[in-house]
Amino acid sequence: MANEALFELARRTFDTPEFRGIECIEVEAKSVINKVPGNAMPFDWSINPYRGCMHACVYCFARPTHTYLEMNAGRDFETKVVVKVNAPEVLRRELSAKRWKGEHIAMGTNTDPYQRIEGRYRLMRGIIRALVDHRNPFSILTKGTLITRDLDLLVEASQHAEVSAAFSIGTLDEDVWRSTEPGTPSPRARIEALRTLVDAGIPTGVLMAPILPGISDRPEQMRAVIEAALDAGASHVSPIMLHLRPGVREEFWPWLEDAHPELVARYSELYRKPYGPKAERDALSAQVHEMIDRVPRRSRPLAPRFRRRVERPKEGAEQLSMW
Repeated sequence: MANEALFELARRTFDTPEFRGIECIEVEAKSVINKVPGNAMPFDWSINPYRGCMHACVYCFARPTHTYLEMNAGRDFETKVVVKVNAPEVLRRELSAKRWKGEHIAMGTNTDPYQRIEGRYRLMRGIIRALVDHRNPFSILTKGTLITRDLDLLVEASQHAEVSAAFSIGTLDEDVWRSTEPGTPSPRARIEALRTLVDAGIPTGVLMAPILPGISDRPEQMRAVIEAALDAGASHVSPIMLHLRPGVREEFWPWLEDAHPELVARYSELYRKPYGPKAERDALSAQVHEMIDRVPRRSRPLAPRFRRRVERPKEGAEQLSMW
């Protein structure tokens, strides 16, 4: 792990049903704010307190990153989770450095910071607390409903900096969810977590991803996600068709052959390149955005920093409602 600047401290297992078969590799990190290479992303910096992910999504684009740690992208990625136990302390040091300019930091860009193991290690509370104290803008992408545990910190952070969240919800179809994302909270639970964040004034969107050709791309399946997301107050719904990059394809393909043998020929044609044909992606995006335009949006409360302060009315005076 030397190339990752990680120092291993211990390996732990927990004898509880939800963590059975999971090995947590506790490490110390020298740095936690990572520079995002290239210009493909709308952010330049990220934090990933965990490597590996208990969500075990069959299509996860982050699987190949486990090979950098001399582990495999399959079962190891799902069951051997690297935990940067000193992440909050290192982050405080980095945010205090003169060279840090207070730029936006994205979380959840690799593995999910609110995967199940976060309930035990609670790294995100310390990370968000550090960001709050330094008034640093940030965003979080997750499939984990555990984010609602930190709602108090998110609200506090939003009073002083740009803060937003997004949930990855590719489908509400229970069969597809159970088959492709066995370790995640249910999509309906994610919708309710989205509603909770929105009601607290945190701008929260939905990354409708990945949409799986022939599996979760029927109009009624996509419309269900859009309607539920917008009804919960989502700030946006952004569709992304499945990507199959090298390293991910090798893990996804056996699942496809077993679960959907009838689609193997179609996928072989579609995924000659990792991102699929541009025409297919554009058509899917247009279809989804047309659906979005037809669905009424729920009005959302403003984030705390945008709310006007209301003076307490004098006794006997009529109080006017802001809403």
